[in-house]
Amino acid sequence: MQQHIVSAFTDELDELSANLLRMGGMAEAMIRDACKAVQTGDDELAKLVIQRDGELDKLESECEREVVRILALRQPMASDLRMVIGGIKLAGTIERIGDLAKNIARRSINLQETAHAKTTRGILTMGKAVTRQLQMALDAYARKDPNAAMEVINQDDDIDSHYNALLRLMLSLIAEDPERVDARASVLFMVKNLERIGDHCANIAKVVYYISTGKQVLSNAERKLLEAASEGE
Repeated sequence: MQQHIVSAFTDELDELSANLLRMGGMAEAMIRDACKAVQTGDDELAKLVIQRDGELDKLESECEREVVRILALRQPMASDLRMVIGGIKLAGTIERIGDLAKNIARRSINLQETAHAKTTRGILTMGKAVTRQLQMALDAYARKDPNAAMEVINQDDDIDSHYNALLRLMLSLIAEDPERVDARASVLFMVKNLERIGDHCANIAKVVYYISTGKQVLSNAERKLLEAASEGE
């Protein structure tokens, strides 16, 4: 970040970063607690996750107001402009992660399937993986480290592997016992929500890379799509 003549501008950017990191920490806790609620059948914990989504929404609104104010008063340029514009993108992405954690918590309430042991283990394992991915993305943001951001982006294939393994397991369980399809469909949605959280973590890392370098970066999946399209021409 470049040095500013007006020290208040630096303070404003620091406050924006602090609020974004606070949002990220809240989202991390929501993912962990939502997965724990699935494991333990703790409906009260699930309800706490749902309540915390409102706090996350308020922080997002605060970040949006701060971005608008900075743009209006400071007219930032170059890396500062990327920092501010990236901030509003990050706030929206973290808020969506919170929504997905809330969805997992909501589906866990009164879920009779406290699931097949393999399913529960799979959700916990995948939950830990996406939480770690989010932690790494936030750390890359805090340090404005493009190399760390690329590490997060490259982890997306690992999350997809977790998702595909759990998807196969759930489909086989549904085939074995069609009478429990409703409960297992709920678990399927939870797994999909975790996979989408992983996608959002990669999106955070892409924004961090852009803030740090001024360049756009593609995920592995996006690169594969482009390569496939090129081969088809």
